Amino acid sequence: MSISATLQDCLRRKGSQYDIVHHAHTHSTSETAEVAHVPGDRLAKTVLLSDERGYVAAVLPSTFRLEMSELWEKTGRHLELVPEAALPDVFTDCEIGAVPPVGMAYGMKTYLDESLTMQPDVYFEAGDHEDLIHMRTDQFLDLMDKAERVSFAHRRGA
Repeated sequence: MSISATLQDCLRRKGSQYDIVHHAHTHSTSETAEVAHVPGDRLAKTVLLSDERGYVAAVLPSTFRLEMSELWEKTGRHLELVPEAALPDVFTDCEIGAVPPVGMAYGMKTYLDESLTMQPDVYFEAGDHEDLIHMRTDQFLDLMDKAERVSFAHRRGA
């Protein structure tokens, strides 16, 4: 599948500078980080949530866990995880589990965990299980300029 059309369009419109990192097919973000030789703190994962107002994307490092209570408190929304089976209905040009962080491009509110802004560079799914987008953090933040920055995730085990 390679890069999703929605993501390609978003990258083009922003004039983003990026590299594509091709890797063997993976099934999880931790496996992707290992196979692609990418630091897990720099690999952004996207979690789809919803409430009565609609879908929301939460973007956080793959080595972190989403703290729902913190997200509820900071957003004023009682968001719940969306089952993976619903992902193809929302991210129509992506494989299940390989969702890029540009929720805004799919018409939804997007929350970006502040911890990603402190990394020198960021990697994220391109829409399939074999390609990552890699860019400097300033380019990533420009791409994610419509996302609301919030602290809602903590390193696993912390």
